[in-house]
Amino acid sequence: MKTESYFGIAKMRMAVAGLLMLALAACATPFDAKVSRFQSQLPAPAGQTFAVIADDPALAGGIEFGQYAGLVTDSMKRVGYTPVADPSQAELIVRFDYGVDKGRNKVRSTGFRDPFWGPWYGGGWGRFGYRPFYGPSMWQYGWYDPWFGDNQIESYTVYTSGISVKISRRADGARLFEGKGEAVSTSNRLQYLVPNLVQAMFTNFPGNSGETVRISVAPEKK
Repeated sequence: MKTESYFGIAKMRMAVAGLLMLALAACATPFDAKVSRFQSQLPAPAGQTFAVIADDPALAGGIEFGQYAGLVTDSMKRVGYTPVADPSQAELIVRFDYGVDKGRNKVRSTGFRDPFWGPWYGGGWGRFGYRPFYGPSMWQYGWYDPWFGDNQIESYTVYTSGISVKISRRADGARLFEGKGEAVSTSNRLQYLVPNLVQAMFTNFPGNSGETVRISVAPEKK
């Protein structure tokens, strides 16, 4: 009886260790950003002045928004535009928005290939048409059912995040550029997601109008 108990405990420890290894491997898995960009008469970068503002008035003046807006500002500077503090003095107005949905639970067993871990698992921009949601935990990962013998069952949550960038001419309000970037990952941390999505948005900026491209984003460091 004691021998059976010992082996049962050892078996469960091995199962837990296996799930932890899978979780760590998943942490190091990069996710793909899907970027769609459209432009019309966007001037080639030649020092034109711009200012970044919140597309959602509820975010205007927020410290967190200011941090992410700074990333957009830096990206615009790198491609050749000139930032100004006062939007009324800017030639271009850049409207910026971001968000992440509440996530959805997924379950898989070892040996089953989940499409989430395949090339690109698509999602709709409408998944997070509301303010950012901070979930209780980035991982809801791993459980073991002895009724399934050696089969391991993994439970986790995936989130769809995205950003929106719109550039207009201040003088007449004409829309010159629209871009949306979206990613599906096991992280709901905006501090990690938004910088990578901004990086994806401005990779080969402004891109080909009407084209949707997939850009790999670095995994989250632990």
